[in-house]
Order: sequence, then C-alpha cells, then structure tokens
Amino acid sequence: MKSTPWPPVETETPAPHPDAPQAGTKLAMHYEQCFGCGEVDGGLHMRSAMGEHALVHSQFTVTEAHQGAPGLAHGGLLACAFDEALGSTVGNLLRRPAVTGKLETDFVRPVSVGSTLFITAKVDGVAGRKLYASAEGRLDAEDGPVAVRARALFVEVSFEHFTTHGDPDAMSKFQQAQDRINP
Repeated sequence: MKSTPWPPVETETPAPHPDAPQAGTKLAMHYEQCFGCGEVDGGLHMRSAMGEHALVHSQFTVTEAHQGAPGLAHGGLLACAFDEALGSTVGNLLRRPAVTGKLETDFVRPVSVGSTLFITAKVDGVAGRKLYASAEGRLDAEDGPVAVRARALFVEVSFEHFTTHGDPDAMSKFQQAQDRINP
C-alpha cells in the first residue's frame, strides 16, 4: 500500500508564534482536568518541553491503569497520548485554539506496562484553518526503538467553540487553572 503524502494538501511552512515558548521551556499543563496533561486519577500525566528546531518533546509512563491486553498499553490510550502531544505542539507553537479533526496512528511495536514513551512532535504545515502535525514515540529513551507514529489534522476554532460545545464556564475555569499554574 502506498503511503499518503503528508500533509495531504498544499500548505504553508509554519513559523512559531512570537510568543511560543523558547527551547528548553517545560510546558505547564493547559488544564488541570485534562486526561492527557492534567492530574486526573488514571490519566497520562504527560509532561512536555520545547525542543530545538520547533519540536516538542513529551513523555509518559504506561501504568497498570493504561493496559488493554494484560501487561500492554491499550491502543486507544496510546492514540490519546499522541492526540495530547500533537495538540500541545500545535497550541504551544502556533498559539491558536484548535481541535482534533483527524488522528492517524501506526502501531509499530507493543508498548508494555512500565515503559516510558518518548514522543517527539512537530507542526508540518498550515492551510487556512487546517493545521497539520506529526509525531513518533520511542520506547524507554529518546533514541529507543520507534513504537508508534502518528499524524493529525487540527482545525482552528474560536474560543467560543469550547463554551458553546462544552462547559459554558469553560473559559473562566481555564483562566482559573492558568492563574493557579502561572501565578
């Protein structure tokens, strides 16, 4: 099967937003109740940092709460981890509110409970409101074997998207969380 080109449409090369965090910056959780980066029981507790060359490095350790088959990470949970890493990359580099429109994952090898997945993500292109990103996850070290690859389409939305389709108090809760994270 021939691989689909990525991004699948003509795009502009993205430039990081002037307010994007600098390389070496540890990225704070964007919302305390986020399953990916927040402090939710059983969540991923993913941690991310800005890297060189507009890359974002994220990692999380697979716990027993994350398993599908005995001793192995659930595939849907791994897709969730990549959704979080890619979304963090788009949000931090481009500083645009966006939601996942499409997420593709390629599972290359099993990820066992107790493993740490090191995910490196980048923004590949921008076409209007469409934001394309990709990532790969390596087992137990930044240069470990590739376990998962993913690519995603994010769609830029207004902040009202979150109050219209989610919690009507979403923006005030988000701001309260940001005030606690960044006093």
